[in-house]
Amino acid sequence: MATEILMPALSPTMEEGTLARWLKKEGDTVASGDIIAEIETDKATMEFEAVDEGVLGKILIAEGTEGVKVNTPIAVMLEEGEDASAIETASNPAAPAKAEAPAEAPKAAATPAAAAPAPAAPAKDGKRIFASPLARRIAAQKGLDLATIAGSGPKGRIVKADVEGATAAPKAEAAPAKAEAPVAKAAPAGPSADAVIKMYEGRAFEEVKLDGMRKTIAARLSEAKQTIPHFYLRRDIKLDALLKFRSQLNKQLEGRGIKLSVNDFIIKAVAQALQAVPDANAVWAGDRVLKLKPSDVAVAVAIEGGLFTPVLKDADMKSLSALSTEMKDLAKRARDRKLAPHEYQGGSFAISNLGMFGIDNFDAIVNPPHAGILAVGGGVKKPVVNAEGEIEVATVMSVTMSVDHRVIDGALGADLLKIIVENLENPMTMLA
Repeated sequence: MATEILMPALSPTMEEGTLARWLKKEGDTVASGDIIAEIETDKATMEFEAVDEGVLGKILIAEGTEGVKVNTPIAVMLEEGEDASAIETASNPAAPAKAEAPAEAPKAAATPAAAAPAPAAPAKDGKRIFASPLARRIAAQKGLDLATIAGSGPKGRIVKADVEGATAAPKAEAAPAKAEAPVAKAAPAGPSADAVIKMYEGRAFEEVKLDGMRKTIAARLSEAKQTIPHFYLRRDIKLDALLKFRSQLNKQLEGRGIKLSVNDFIIKAVAQALQAVPDANAVWAGDRVLKLKPSDVAVAVAIEGGLFTPVLKDADMKSLSALSTEMKDLAKRARDRKLAPHEYQGGSFAISNLGMFGIDNFDAIVNPPHAGILAVGGGVKKPVVNAEGEIEVATVMSVTMSVDHRVIDGALGADLLKIIVENLENPMTMLA
């Protein structure tokens, strides 16, 4: 039976992508797990693996096509011995099924329903179940509930072999649908492109086409600013002890080729603070809050045309040198757009450091579902009053913590920022 290969959702937020390159051509034999295409998401170029074996019968979407919606048919896979007529049936559900020789088992029922596209994969516990189109067709024909089947394909995807030997079981009754909360009307998006262009009629300008990353950043951060009730907490941090301690450590680590940055200490300080104030180590999940056990800290990395926020998982349990090495690797692959989705998704808290660009202080936008983000400015020498009441010169770094008030209240946020400051002003305690 010819089956359609659909544009995959390579990340939970992916809605469309660019079919960058086909690695197989029409007529090529494909095995499960073969890389058949490269697809550009809003964040990276990723390889697309085949989940079923067969022959690539027809390519429906050409290389370089942008804006291909998820679940759009991009090619047709043929089974062994099938010819081009099967492609017509797969791509045109209304086409009559080809008559089979009596000696062969029928490959499809002669009803229009059998020729229709495979049903969409259901959801289990709120999460999408990934299954190949052929596996979904077989499951539908046998009356199987995909939620009860364990997938053996890449990343747990359900494939043909998983459903062929499965026995039908009664499907669990769907839970009554919850009443949906009223949805607020979208805020005005501002003047149209034509209206703006008309304003600048007669003036020289260049139109810059938005790529997928810039569109996603615009949409997500506009939504975040409009829907997340932000509040801001600010502190100044004396860095002199940290800079001295960092210099000593770097001399000792020089032989290992490791050079710690101030940002490495900030990551460690935030990670330990999330453990010290566990109620702040949480994310907003629509109608509930998820309190996380590990300290997974996201760090903003600027790249050409946008930014990534790779996540350092279990950051509180890693040494400064390990965090430094991992951060450098993630940042390099982020700039090359080689990060996998699991490397930049998740986390409960983020860090955005613009100190190296000469910025003293700024306010960052919370990146959902995170509950907060720490905006870090550069260290600047300033006159300060010390514990003895005397004026001295110190290196001071200004930070602003943007917080989602649905998750973290003022006092809780203040506790979290207090621990971050204490960790950075007394850096040796982070090694205890």
